Amino acid sequence: MFRLDRYVRIFKIQAKLVEYGLDDFLLSTGWLRGFSFLFRLIPKSKRKRGKKVELGESIRLVLQDLGPFFIKLGQILSTRRDVIPDDIAFELGKLQDSVPPFSGIVAKNIIENSLGKKLPEVFSSFDMQPIASASIAQVHVAELTTGEEVVVKVVRPDIKPVIEKDVDLMFFLARVLEKYWPPAKSLKPTLIVEELEKTIIDELDMLREAANASQLARNCSDLTNLIVPKVYWAYTNDSVLVAERIKGITITDIDALKATGVDPSELAIQAIEILFTQVFRDHFFHADMHPGNIFVVPDSNKKLSKIALVDFGIMGSLNEFDQRYLAENCAAFFERDYRRVAELHVESGW
Repeated sequence: MFRLDRYVRIFKIQAKLVEYGLDDFLLSTGWLRGFSFLFRLIPKSKRKRGKKVELGESIRLVLQDLGPFFIKLGQILSTRRDVIPDDIAFELGKLQDSVPPFSGIVAKNIIENSLGKKLPEVFSSFDMQPIASASIAQVHVAELTTGEEVVVKVVRPDIKPVIEKDVDLMFFLARVLEKYWPPAKSLKPTLIVEELEKTIIDELDMLREAANASQLARNCSDLTNLIVPKVYWAYTNDSVLVAERIKGITITDIDALKATGVDPSELAIQAIEILFTQVFRDHFFHADMHPGNIFVVPDSNKKLSKIALVDFGIMGSLNEFDQRYLAENCAAFFERDYRRVAELHVESGW
């Protein structure tokens, strides 16, 4: 069936690529060469003028302008430095919590409408300027009328229809790739889009995220070196989440960590122990552990420093087969038995 809105979106994407000068890069590397005639339909005068923009920044700006689905794609790519260059990964990393925010007034209206209460009835103070803004939601600092310091996570307004249209578009493009570009068959783009769709739809529901946080807190209640923020269920619904505020140092800020006496090597051991406990003991783990979601809460005694996790929209679990595969793979890496690593990859069916 012919979908006019789908093709309008395709031309908008192409216009953005031209605007930021990415069309020449994509075509010169062989990508999209078969669609080169479409780029010629966009006047070159539409390019942004002014200072020269580096490739990584151009990619970030394009994804940022195209909306939530593409921002999420950029966030995922930012953690794959085995696939993309460091400079591009660094720029895409800014999409983790530095996406342009929506108005604080809009956030206030969403909170009041969803809770059925005016802001002063719930919060003694509320910062209209968000401290973080990402593809799905943004976060404001507040204080409850009972005195607790909290963060308020608010889903972007009218975001679901936008995501649904972009998911439809990406499925269409994935099928076109699989049909007309032979290498795409091994990359399985439709499966990638399916996984991304599930991930984003799950992240839209703040009740699901709150439940994930509470479940993780229960599972890991015996881990003295892990902090999972408390959820305030009375003020949480599908579009707003209110949770304990975590004050810590981003895990990638090595200089700040060392200045407070934290030993990065010891911290790495703690992080691995926490992750493996979730994966192998509890079968329920935080599956979005990029640097923007991991903080360190130092203590005067560096041995007592704690790792705090935030943002529980994406969680995971592994079946017994995958658990054994992962465990044996790690053991093989630790022993530098790379033949065994290769054998495990083949045996896994991947």
